Amino acid sequence: MTSATATTRFSVLDRSRVRAGSSAGQALRDTVELAREAEALGYHRFWVAEHHGVPGVAGSAPTVLAAAVAGATARIRVGTGGVMLPNHRPLVVAEQFGVLESLFPGRIDMGLGRSVGFTDGVRRALGRDKDDADDFDAQLAELLGWFRGTSATGVHARPAEGLTVPPFVLAMGEGAAVAARAGLPMVIGDLRDRDRMRRGIDRYRAAFRPSGWSREPYVVVSGTVAVAGTPEAARRLLVPEAWSMAEARTRGAFPPLPPADEVEARTMTAKERDLYESGLTGQIAGTEEQVADALEALVRETGAQEVLVTTSTYDREALLDSYRRLARVVGAGPLAARA
Repeated sequence: MTSATATTRFSVLDRSRVRAGSSAGQALRDTVELAREAEALGYHRFWVAEHHGVPGVAGSAPTVLAAAVAGATARIRVGTGGVMLPNHRPLVVAEQFGVLESLFPGRIDMGLGRSVGFTDGVRRALGRDKDDADDFDAQLAELLGWFRGTSATGVHARPAEGLTVPPFVLAMGEGAAVAARAGLPMVIGDLRDRDRMRRGIDRYRAAFRPSGWSREPYVVVSGTVAVAGTPEAARRLLVPEAWSMAEARTRGAFPPLPPADEVEARTMTAKERDLYESGLTGQIAGTEEQVADALEALVRETGAQEVLVTTSTYDREALLDSYRRLARVVGAGPLAARA
């Protein structure tokens, strides 16, 4: 049987997670350094994210960070996973990606999401509310129109107009339906709820309308993949993020990543323990052989053309080792060379 992963692209999304005892500046520099490593290992894309007012995430300006990443690399595609379109005027987003594409032609991706701020306070600071996500279809159409020069305003987006920056829609909530209606590639997660993910993919493929941007459905599956020498070491890579998620859901603040030893020594409430254990399950983690089998099953199950890996952990060397091992598992170098 032919390996499904042999024809699958593998890419990296880094959320610029701050580590306990370190700084936001170091987290951003770590992201740029990880991008260099991802390029050397042959990954197809490297994307950065948008978060506002979050203590544990330094990536608040994705197009600025994408410029730094693209400037530090030479071949890997660079983009956003994603720019949260309801937070911005579509013209400004078009201009920003037009500048990126002009500086780094043929290497820029435009990943777009429909979420608004993480908390009510952040939404107020952005001048947005939850209902703004309901206008995502119109915002997306306006944004794409700036690249095609179809705005009814008579204004032209410079230097975006006439350029082609591939758009992707992050399928959170209604995102899959939006991507299908617009005829755009879709990014969907998470790996912990496979049934929901498969339903979203099926709906997207069934409703997809070919467009000038994409003639057929393109599915990117996103999630955490941790690879180490032993199953126990791979599981420990998940510990810092699992605890940060549990703390965010019980205390309302998403903190910097703590060391795994510190988390494992904590006394947790029953609710914290449940949320923490939930964060450790459903991810793809293990030895190279175990992860190879799990990824093969995932790709066959979903028919995804691409896997976007979003792993975060406190131990940077262990994280780099995980990405190196994953590249060996999936043959990222040869894939990138012929993509």
